[in-house]
Amino acid sequence: MARLVIFLTSAPGAGKTHRLLEEARRLRSGGVDAVIGVADLKGRTDLHTIASDIPRIEPRNGEFDFRTTLIRQPDIVVLDELQHRNPLGAAHSARWREALALRENGIGVIGAFNIAHLEPAARVTESITGKKSTDLIPLSFLQSADEVIALDVSPRLLQMRLRSGKIAQAGDIEDALESTFSEENLEQLRQLLLRTIDGLTMPAVSAEQVSSAAALLLDDVEPAPFLRRTSALSSALDLALEIIAPPNADFDLLARIARDLDAEILKQTTDPAKVDMANVRASLISIPAGPIATKLASRRLDRDFFIVGRGQTFIGGTPLVSHPYGMTAGDRMRVGYGKLAVYLGAAAGSGKTHAMLDRAQQLKDEGVDVVAGVVETHGRTEIAAMLNGLEILPRRELTVDGKICAELDREALLARKPQVVLIDELAHTNAPGCVSTKRYEDVLAALRAGIDVITTLNVWHLEALSDAVFRLTGRAVRDTLPDGILALADEVILIDVTPGTLQDRLRSGHIYPKEKIESALSTFFRTENLLALRELALREALRARNRQKLPAPFERLLLSVASRPQDVALVERCSRIAARLEVEFAVAFVTEPNSKDTRLEPELRAAARNANAVWIRETNPDLPATVLRIAREIDETTIAVAGTLRTPTFMQRRTFARRLLDAGALELLILAPRPGELELHSELEPDA
Repeated sequence: MARLVIFLTSAPGAGKTHRLLEEARRLRSGGVDAVIGVADLKGRTDLHTIASDIPRIEPRNGEFDFRTTLIRQPDIVVLDELQHRNPLGAAHSARWREALALRENGIGVIGAFNIAHLEPAARVTESITGKKSTDLIPLSFLQSADEVIALDVSPRLLQMRLRSGKIAQAGDIEDALESTFSEENLEQLRQLLLRTIDGLTMPAVSAEQVSSAAALLLDDVEPAPFLRRTSALSSALDLALEIIAPPNADFDLLARIARDLDAEILKQTTDPAKVDMANVRASLISIPAGPIATKLASRRLDRDFFIVGRGQTFIGGTPLVSHPYGMTAGDRMRVGYGKLAVYLGAAAGSGKTHAMLDRAQQLKDEGVDVVAGVVETHGRTEIAAMLNGLEILPRRELTVDGKICAELDREALLARKPQVVLIDELAHTNAPGCVSTKRYEDVLAALRAGIDVITTLNVWHLEALSDAVFRLTGRAVRDTLPDGILALADEVILIDVTPGTLQDRLRSGHIYPKEKIESALSTFFRTENLLALRELALREALRARNRQKLPAPFERLLLSVASRPQDVALVERCSRIAARLEVEFAVAFVTEPNSKDTRLEPELRAAARNANAVWIRETNPDLPATVLRIAREIDETTIAVAGTLRTPTFMQRRTFARRLLDAGALELLILAPRPGELELHSELEPDA
């Protein structure tokens, strides 16, 4: 079946033509008849080299020859600059229309264009750059594509390409740097690109797994504080916010609030109080305190609920200095501290190392002193070839249990002190005997020494996303690193790739050894998992630049636990939420007098200690009242609790969440139980 694949970029110079030609060459190597329809090689030797062995449909009167292509009947046609307007009298008014017509005639298309030419984005890009966009493409065209892939490029790299003369003529460079190619404008265009792709990415998962939060707005609730507090929590959990509004809501006011919060309004034709929660596609549902919330809290829940106190307006800022790496971030303001660039992908095989090496070669061509500290080729010849011409720092070899491990030689790197070092696989755990336990600690040492670092990371390794990854995939990742590391990055560049492409790379042996391919395809590399991880990577790339501005809906999170195995995991989960919001975290273990159900208290206490949480231990016959008293000892405390029965007895049928509300709790975060965790073993992680 013919497919339409589109590469979308933020600005000229992002590498559209290079990517299109590389894709065509890759397809031809696999036996696909891919041809060039339109590709402006710009007189560049590297592009001519790639295109030299790809057949071309010769243009007719300077334009793409649509009729000849139909007669030729290739499998795939490369069409660059899809926004191009054809001359009067042509069979199709624009190139994007030709792409649709080719697909209808059984010919696949891989094409590209810049975000400025997308109709809904044109007004925004005009306000950013001061230039009016012409030759626009409707959003419906993107929506009709089989795949849309973001070509995310660092603004600094785009500026470097501009200055080298690869994008504009020498006389136009300074003007471009002051307009479209200013760092601020390029970053805004990049954000617009990622948001557009995020809006097109819809993982095929169940209602409770989707990466969105639903705010159920009621008529008698002031919308602004309720929605802002919901947005703060959903942002921390990497969830897109959707507002379920009543029919008679003030939609002008809601539109302003939604725009400020980057939320979407879902207008209801019925009373929100009567909405069937089973039909709400959200992993977090926020609802004002009241009868509806109390009724919901009485059930065993299949997703998380945030019951927001009426009249509660607290929104706290979270200054970066409060973060465990805040001192390091502060140090970076001093002269001589290195810069950190992170290439972020959804999964292994997305092309992060390739992008890192491509950038390194460009830096080398510009005369920058670049050294490969650690580059993991995993036996891939094409990656090894990209190291040609780069200085490679010898690894430090250690013997562990009779096996030789080759790790980054931190002392040699600091002694060599290049301008830029490549350190692949940021989440890697070092072998025993290294100076650092984790590779990211080596990266921090290099930055402190004034060395710029370019590194790679799969989104599933972020510690604060462990809960989201498990929610989406049902699997827990063992090797993680602190979320704050990304807060230190000067650049976080998304390497976007679709599930189909990743699965093709896996089957061809470019990710895992042959004996592990089928296992990976049936577990972590299932299409729904890869779609969900891609969405997470998009969200992380979007929020990376504004990480320090994340607000908090409460000042302290108090988790009430019982002596149950699932509550031990709940401590870890709540600690990640608190860490992302940068709020105080406490764990309350309250039991009735003479209670013998304390067998898991040591494990709970240990989990709290590992989470740097305040441990509170009390005995009282009235459990809900005691938890409430503990919460009220510090203002702006929200209670978190599992959405299950506290004691599975015949006499006690109310959930503990319901008992807390009945006792007077104003606000609750109710966390739904998770199924038994399946660990993602290291054999499915080449960077483990």
